[in-house]
Amino acid sequence: MISRQYPRQPFGVALVLLAAGGCGAPARPMAAGDRATPAVATFSIVAVDREAGEWGVAVASRFIAVGAVVPWARARAGAVATQALADPRFGPRGLDELGRGKGAGQVLEQMLAADPGREQRQVGVVDAKGQSASFTGRRCLPWAGGKQGDGYCVQGNILAGPAVVEAMATAFEKGEGDLGDRMLAALVAGEAEGGDRRGRQSAALLIVRDRAGYRGLNDRYRDLRVDDHQQPVQELLRIYRLHRRMFPSPPVDKQPVPTEPQTR
Repeated sequence: MISRQYPRQPFGVALVLLAAGGCGAPARPMAAGDRATPAVATFSIVAVDREAGEWGVAVASRFIAVGAVVPWARARAGAVATQALADPRFGPRGLDELGRGKGAGQVLEQMLAADPGREQRQVGVVDAKGQSASFTGRRCLPWAGGKQGDGYCVQGNILAGPAVVEAMATAFEKGEGDLGDRMLAALVAGEAEGGDRRGRQSAALLIVRDRAGYRGLNDRYRDLRVDDHQQPVQELLRIYRLHRRMFPSPPVDKQPVPTEPQTR
């Protein structure tokens, strides 16, 4: 089921959608850094491939350099997308708590409880086990909401309508290939349904995998961004294909993802 605009419950979906100017009149008291800051309105997906041991976020928006704000991930811990009037501190804070073994719902609830500007936020979280949680604040601009499934969540604000998240979820669930293939298929499907109703500008893909970064020295397996382009999703697809050609997918480690994430 789709979480409709301004859902009352903080949990339920983890494909993330963002949009600059994504929230309405600010709640009081206003959080530090919220004054005169453009909101990140968009659509995105937060997901995991448990067999491959990969976690990631894919996002597109009518907002410059969305990849610098929204996606956060850490191998064997999970992934976070923070948008609307985004609080980028949710990324590292959420990953630290996920790395301590807390579940997606617990981590999201904990972050929101301490945030006086929570009604202006939209957040999606996936933990090490593939559990997902999401929140859409009441002051996020329509259409805003999301949809949750096994190992993923999608949400967005300032969207063309609920068909955007439905299309994204269907494309991810029915998609084939690597986690990156499926998440990008979700972005393409969301854009085909209207995506961010303000237009297009940037897109990003972040996937982490233990020791899969450059020379095996970190976990940043795919970290690709299109900061300003007339067709950012299509350009991201082009760069992704080039990146895959230069850095092919490593063999899948058949060791299962641990039930207790490792603290990093």
